[in-house]
Amino acid sequence: MRIGIIIKRIIIYFLLILAAFLMQTCVFPILGFLSAIPNLILIITFSYGYIYGTMTGMICGFFAGLLMDLFYPEAFGLFILFYSYLGFFSGLFSKQLKNDSLIFPLILCTVNELVYNGALLCYRFIAVGRMNIIYSIFKVIIPELFFTLIITIIAYRILLNTNRKLDKIDNIRGKNVA
Repeated sequence: MRIGIIIKRIIIYFLLILAAFLMQTCVFPILGFLSAIPNLILIITFSYGYIYGTMTGMICGFFAGLLMDLFYPEAFGLFILFYSYLGFFSGLFSKQLKNDSLIFPLILCTVNELVYNGALLCYRFIAVGRMNIIYSIFKVIIPELFFTLIITIIAYRILLNTNRKLDKIDNIRGKNVA
């Protein structure tokens, strides 16, 4: 693959993650009918990992985590670690499973969302010392999981089709991209 294509793809990943970050932090909180905010950054990270493999998932996870680390008060590097691991984990399934189906991306989204929120909950419990875990599970994690799954149904298809068109333009047809 030419270096120009790689740089172009990294810029596209970063811009897409930036747009998702802005929607997740600036647009969705304004919408009053949402009881929780869908995790768009997680959707992009696991989708690119699942579509293109571990390296792309880690690159997307790094940029997503960097944005989150810059704008959230947790320890710097925590979100980079979380999202990079989630992108890597999702990329492990890119060659084994066909990515046309929507069932496995929904399962992968559920697992990633639960691991992400579980790790964040554990970190915050350790950092603060005490926390209402039952409240966090039922009022934050489950509603966020529900809305993230709904958005995944739409967003995964859009990302998959857009990347297939980009692959045709760039003449890079991967084994895992049908």
